[in-house]
Amino acid sequence: MSAIDDLPPLREVIRQHALSARKSLGQNFLLDLNLTARIARAAAPLDEATVVEIGPGPGGLTRALLALGARRVIAIEHDERAIPALQDISARYPGRLEIVHGDAMTFDPRPLLSGERAKIVANLPYNIATQLLINWLTVEPWPPWYEMMVLMFQREVGERIVAREGEEAYGRLGVLANWRCETKILFDISPSAFVPPPKVTSSVVRLVPRPEPLPCDRRLLEQVAAAAFGQRRKMLRQSLKSLGVDPARLASAAGVDATRRAETIPISGFVAMARELANIRNEAER
Repeated sequence: MSAIDDLPPLREVIRQHALSARKSLGQNFLLDLNLTARIARAAAPLDEATVVEIGPGPGGLTRALLALGARRVIAIEHDERAIPALQDISARYPGRLEIVHGDAMTFDPRPLLSGERAKIVANLPYNIATQLLINWLTVEPWPPWYEMMVLMFQREVGERIVAREGEEAYGRLGVLANWRCETKILFDISPSAFVPPPKVTSSVVRLVPRPEPLPCDRRLLEQVAAAAFGQRRKMLRQSLKSLGVDPARLASAAGVDATRRAETIPISGFVAMARELANIRNEAER
């Protein structure tokens, strides 16, 4: 018997369904049910919650979410080989697991939610993890359709997500993530916990949407951050030239000198520059 239910151990599930991990799908299966339960508990409270899970694979995290009380789990799985294993879980938890055979990069779960907010909990496939996160961070309108994300990334990506000004990992992703969410690395997971073991440590990150992020045009914020960090070793007076406006005016709006570098500018500074960029472009149109 496993630690959380009376279904077979995950190694047996993988053997039964011939679920060898595929590098092309970014698969690394987490087989320790104590760890999958720890990830699920990070999204507490789960009672009455609807959870969207990406890439469940053999279903270790799926089982933990259901065993710990999730009312409904919508599992989006691209690999058709994993569907029978997930169907076994569905039979164990009747009416609580909805299996979607599809591509998480293009699938929109909102029609399945009937207006209720969900939680996104996933051991994300490494090869699409960052882009999936960006997709969720740029969803409109805001606040989004989810109330929390508990996601696993490579440690290096996790550090970029939570980074703030002055930290080496601070960049475009940190600006976007922390502008719209409160972020925190909860814990790390050793490569030895996976099959096959990845070459890097993984981190579980929690992101909680801010109801009212500092107001600005999200697309302009992304443009300013992209320009500033695109040449991150250069001063703003040089890196912001690619926006086609006076960099000194943008820097002044942020209350900083144009000789500063992107990694020293707080999120509020990038928001101020995005607002000023909007003003400049509006003036040009008049």
